[in-house]
Amino acid sequence: MSRLARRSLLALAAFAGAVRAQPVAWRDARRDRVVPVLLRLPARRAPAPVVLLSHGLGGSREGLAYLGAALAEASFVAIHMQHPGSDAELWRNGQDRTVALGSALLDVRNALDRLLDVAFVLDTLADRAELRGYLDARRIAIAGHSFGAWTVQHMLGQRLPTPRDDLPTLPDPRLGAGISLSPTGAFGLPPRLAFARLSAPILYVTGTLDRGYIEGATPEDRKLPYRSSTAPAALAVLEGATHASFADEPAAGSRWADSTYHARTAALSVTFLRAVLLKDAAARRSLLAAEPLGAGDRFEARGL
Repeated sequence: MSRLARRSLLALAAFAGAVRAQPVAWRDARRDRVVPVLLRLPARRAPAPVVLLSHGLGGSREGLAYLGAALAEASFVAIHMQHPGSDAELWRNGQDRTVALGSALLDVRNALDRLLDVAFVLDTLADRAELRGYLDARRIAIAGHSFGAWTVQHMLGQRLPTPRDDLPTLPDPRLGAGISLSPTGAFGLPPRLAFARLSAPILYVTGTLDRGYIEGATPEDRKLPYRSSTAPAALAVLEGATHASFADEPAAGSRWADSTYHARTAALSVTFLRAVLLKDAAARRSLLAAEPLGAGDRFEARGL
């Protein structure tokens, strides 16, 4: 393991609980919709790259804390978005959890609202007093898990099965990179067509046991976005990791907060973003050598 990767791992262990998290609520007046947000800011107020984070189905802005904390400690601005309609409220209201999550996943409006949430946050970043002095608007990335990975991939150009005129222009040119944890496949389109528009670099992270609990995706399905696109990308497959391994949603139960794979995922993600957003040559060498990963993990890349 390189010194760069080791520093990333040590930083996660030392600072995951120390980075200040600031909850705010931003209102999209056009849609009359409140988007809860959690901000994790670098210690020093200076223009920094921005990473938007999108939780999975039934998650919250509190999820992916290990990744947001590692990003903030590495001098990125981490902005955790919460998506009403597909968030933790689904299973807090007494419904059968599987039924509630399944119904939310089948509601097309929830998927479209996620894309509009991201566009809204991007549109208003420069106007946020909480972020004044912190933003490098030339360097913005997006990361997400599961339904959040679906959000990442579509914001970066994955085609929807049916074209719509009520969405922002996609791919969004403001986003320079993506991290897709538990990537999602192509729904209703041939994979080559679904992923043909992807052009920004994407890091796909999955596990050998990463099966979908609701939609039934297999570990092989998780590799489809990487295999079906020609865009610059990397694919990491962590030995033994399940779908819950990347979520970090304590309120959803212990298996969704298991930290076994968090340090590796965070170190790899930080290294990837340093390489592609900051053009850091040392980070690129570490990434291509898969230095943040462990024995048994698999890694491949192209065009980076």
